[in-house]
Parts: sequence; C-alpha cells; structure tokens
Amino acid sequence: MKTLILAIACTFVLVASSSPSVRAQTAETTAAAAGGTQKIGTTQRRVVRLPGSPPSSVPLSPAIVAGEFVFASGQIGFDPKTGQMVAGGTAEQAEQVLLNLKAVLEASGSSLAHVLKTTVFLADMNDFNAMNEVYRRHFKEDPPARTTVQVARLPANARIEIEAIALVSHR
Repeated sequence: MKTLILAIACTFVLVASSSPSVRAQTAETTAAAAGGTQKIGTTQRRVVRLPGSPPSSVPLSPAIVAGEFVFASGQIGFDPKTGQMVAGGTAEQAEQVLLNLKAVLEASGSSLAHVLKTTVFLADMNDFNAMNEVYRRHFKEDPPARTTVQVARLPANARIEIEAIALVSHR
C-alpha cells in the first residue's frame, strides 16, 4: 500500500510540476482498438502476453509497453512448462524468476541488458546473498538500479519475486 501511495504521489508531483501542455497531454486518455493497445496522449500502451501461456488467474498483465519503456510485472519461480514452483530454495527460485523475467522482456521487445531498475522482494532478508549470487550471473556488467525489500509473504509462498522496468530494444 505504501508503494502504491508513493507511486501515485510521484506521478502527481511529476504531472503537477510539468508545463500546462504536458499536464493536458498526460490527462488525455483515449481507449484504442482491440489487441490491448491504448493511446495515452501521444504514447501507445500495449499489453504483452507470453505466447503459449495460459491466461493469468489474477488481474494483471505480464508486462506493459508504453513508449520506450517496458514495465514487467513481478515474476516468481514458477516453471512455465510444469506450472509448478521450482524445487529447491531461494537460489533455484531466483534462477527461474530471472529466466521468467527474461522471457517477458523478450516478448516485450526488450532484454535483461536493457533493464533500468528492478525491485526484488524477498520472503527472508537472510536470503540476500543467495539471491545476489544468481542475480550477478544474469546482470554481469553495469547492473540496473535495484531496490531489495523483505516482505511478509509472496504469492504461492515464493521465496523471491522480481519486477523490472526496461527500455524497448531498437534492433
């Protein structure tokens, strides 16, 4: 809840501090045609779905592409082939989480190399080092900005969840 309030507050500050034309453009929202695309001002908003994945049982999109940015929902350690949480502890789940995040980013037209910021949610901060070992293998050079927090509980009793903001790749 605090994160949501902070995000809303930051958006309000950004919009309130913008010029009148930016405020008007930001407020202008137009629903668009089928395919999960909406036009917001002059920016397209596209919902990303993973090919072959079943629809989510919760109301969320795997990722949203808006302009040059990809906003990837939090990923947990579900193996997409089995639909089950991977066996093992935090390290094994972290590996699967990052593979899942990579798949979502690639479906969005991005990659791990284009990640700007991640937020890592841990069920236990004592797993910080185990997570870092795996994370370091996936973000070898110039890792993205990152926040890591301990939370009371994660979906499906996961040990780790990671969300990301990335740039769309221009190939």
